Amino acid sequence: MRQMSKWMVCAAMLATLAGCASVQVERPTPGPDAVAPPTLNPHWRFDPARAPAARDGYRPPRKLAVLLPMTGQLATAAGPVRDGLLAGYYAERREKPELAFYDTAGTASGAVAARDRAIAEGADQILGPLGRDEVSALFNAPQPVPLLALNRGNAAAPDNAADFSLAPEDEGRAAAAYALARNARRVLVLSNGDDHALRSVDAFRTQLEAEGGAIVGTLAIVGETPGDQSVGLRSAATREGGVDAILIALRGSEARLVVPQLFAAGLGDRLRIATSQLTSGTGKADEDRALDGIAFASETWTNAGLAGLPSPATLAADLPTARGPAARLFAFGHDAWLLSAYLQHLAEQPDAGLDGATGRLSLDAEGRVVRAPAWATFSNGVVVPLAGAGG
Repeated sequence: MRQMSKWMVCAAMLATLAGCASVQVERPTPGPDAVAPPTLNPHWRFDPARAPAARDGYRPPRKLAVLLPMTGQLATAAGPVRDGLLAGYYAERREKPELAFYDTAGTASGAVAARDRAIAEGADQILGPLGRDEVSALFNAPQPVPLLALNRGNAAAPDNAADFSLAPEDEGRAAAAYALARNARRVLVLSNGDDHALRSVDAFRTQLEAEGGAIVGTLAIVGETPGDQSVGLRSAATREGGVDAILIALRGSEARLVVPQLFAAGLGDRLRIATSQLTSGTGKADEDRALDGIAFASETWTNAGLAGLPSPATLAADLPTARGPAARLFAFGHDAWLLSAYLQHLAEQPDAGLDGATGRLSLDAEGRVVRAPAWATFSNGVVVPLAGAGG
């Protein structure tokens, strides 16, 4: 009961910040020109009893069950996700579904039990769970109602399900597109070798090579204080064909020590692109000036704000779950609500997309949410949006 009362206080705070705590407006019945005719998608089975879609495709379920680990090891991560979801929910002025939260306790068995209970209690759509093992457990069985998981499982999403995550693979693909759009086809990679770096670099490589580009070398940057990389950097700089761009799959604290060496090796004027890891260990402008000019993957809301959602600074002042590193999960939770409300539209309109707090969102034919991140850079050691970078 104490846990639920805290949630109710949080919901009231978010509703107040959104400025529409109890406003509900009936959706108008769309005219014949509202949306394009839907494309039948055998992957999905949506409840036809739902109210008609609005002009923009908004068609939420009647009862949305949210499966999150309110207790257990994942509870800390679940807090910002929950609060971001509530912020998006209360910011929506149109008719909204009934929300019901179910504790998975962060276990596979808990997720299955929560899903089964939610369906028994009338949920016509499921959002969650959050843990990878939880998602895998649900993906190993048929889905009675549409499900949007908040992580990727050990297999592709089954019929009537999709997965959404802040996947490093999305950043890697976006970084490759960013480089190719600027005619940078020969890329040197600086990687710390952790899971995020490996996954983003693999996706970057696949996308780059598919468009005729190539990774011309990879330097492993290891340890808390990576040392002199001048030999490897100079070798790359003098290689036949040269280097057009540098992909920096490093944390900010690592990159600050390596990036200045690019200039000494004659690579300082090349296009420099980084994953979202670049912001890890940053926050002191005097030190972060070493990162000036690097384009890195970011979130729309934390980068430049998002219409309908209070600014990061406004929310952070009153809500601990929207501060610091948690802000990214808060944005993720907001987009989880957004995707839930437009899931059928995305499934039936192959070219449809949503401008979310974490970036531009779309749904592929295999039931995977694809995210094109926003782009930012450092200027005088301070993070600023990168104008004209695209998604």
